[in-house]
Amino acid sequence: MDAESGFHIKSVYDAPDVGENVGRPGEYPYTRGVYPTMYTKRPWTMRQYAGFGTAAESNARYHQLLAAGTMGLSVAFDLPTQMGYDSDEPIAHGEVGKVGVAIDSIDDMRRLFQGIPLDRVSTSMTINAPGSVLLLLYQLVAEEQGVPAAALQGTIQNDILKEYIARGTYIFPPKPSLRLVADTFAYCRAEIPRWNTISISGYHMAEAGATPAQEIAFTLANGIEYVRAAIAAGLAVDDFAPRLSFFFVARTTLLEEIAKFRAARRMWARIMREDFGARDPKSMMLRFHTQTAGVQLTAQQPEVNLIRVAIQALGAVAGGTQSLHTNAYDEAMALPTEKSARLALRTQQVLAYETGLTDTVDPFAGSYAVEAMTDEVEAAATALIERVFSYGSVVDAIEQGFQKQEIEASAYRIANQIDGGERVVVGVNRFTTDADEKYEPLRVDPAIEAGQAARLAALRRDRDGAAVDAALAELAKAAEGTANVLPFMREALRLRATVGEVCHTLRGVWGVYHPVEHF
Repeated sequence: MDAESGFHIKSVYDAPDVGENVGRPGEYPYTRGVYPTMYTKRPWTMRQYAGFGTAAESNARYHQLLAAGTMGLSVAFDLPTQMGYDSDEPIAHGEVGKVGVAIDSIDDMRRLFQGIPLDRVSTSMTINAPGSVLLLLYQLVAEEQGVPAAALQGTIQNDILKEYIARGTYIFPPKPSLRLVADTFAYCRAEIPRWNTISISGYHMAEAGATPAQEIAFTLANGIEYVRAAIAAGLAVDDFAPRLSFFFVARTTLLEEIAKFRAARRMWARIMREDFGARDPKSMMLRFHTQTAGVQLTAQQPEVNLIRVAIQALGAVAGGTQSLHTNAYDEAMALPTEKSARLALRTQQVLAYETGLTDTVDPFAGSYAVEAMTDEVEAAATALIERVFSYGSVVDAIEQGFQKQEIEASAYRIANQIDGGERVVVGVNRFTTDADEKYEPLRVDPAIEAGQAARLAALRRDRDGAAVDAALAELAKAAEGTANVLPFMREALRLRATVGEVCHTLRGVWGVYHPVEHF
């Protein structure tokens, strides 16, 4: 049988299949984990991804999750917010609050975190092109709570390169987008030092069809590009690299996924030390969040997804993740219900407290199969990284369509294997049933759009419009020059400028990215 990454999986592995000594946990090259004790002292952060409808509705879900025992929040934003549009713009029609929460201004961000102490909760925000805008709104709301920026902990995804490769929620062209990422690194180092300024993501590439080797290769290549951009902007590598984080998928192919995580840690450690001269051990540690594989959930026999998610979560934990989101079993059909979201969290809690997985560090270390697979995934991913940079840079490769074409070819191969029955999907191409299964999905009220529009109208009526216009003009000037744009964005947002207004100001200076199709 062949692994998803293309190498052959042997029926038996023996000592000669195992490569070099992998070292100890918490020691370079961190194959066995970034911390010496890993989960034996405390489990990973259980961070459930949630957000839908209005800020008030999402706030209620966050309180439910916190009461159920989640350790950190993870915010899903709706598509208009992800694209830097306000809810009352014509382009946003029909999408407000659908795949996440609608956030138009500081008023919405205030409602989103009402009653949640931001000095005691770690928050992850899955937002990219306007990631810095949402982070600044979070900082301003924390200020209103009396929480200093230095106390804030969390992550913004802020990974624009993968948007050009696999996901599509980009706004600006690559060059100004990389400048905005570097400005965010510099701003957070000075203002929000405990914040993870980027979550370099392979998850969305995997959801688009990337193999495990492609996932880590293209993700680490993007990481290299971000490091280069920050150094070119005048930052020293050890001043920002400790706050870099990563985001991967966990599939049902358990052993290959464990090997993937181990290979990624080892590769990043070597890249940072040997290619960039990092000296701080934290600069070499690949810390990552994991989400179970949404693309592997099925609408057919959805309860089977409970088993899939448990196995995927097991792979993430055995692979050494720092935080984890487990998908709800009904997400192939709709947003998760309160019950299914709680059950997804309970899956993590069973792994942490009932299985003994937290009693020892890196329980798969020394497995002939896992050690050999780690070497093979690393070799395949290293070769792919070399192919990316043969184009000159990640951006050059993106503009030539390299990563996108590679991922699409893998997705096509896997789809053919499923259609032909070579790859089994339980309940879809084998072990099917004709039974009619009733399911009542969570539905988002379409009246949300009108409500958001009404709140925006009230905001624009009540605020000091002249002060907002002046602040946006200052932001445009900063964007035209070389100053860090985040302080100017923050002041406009403080005056109740909207997310859309800030993004439109930057669009006016930097333009909008239009991809070139490759056939």
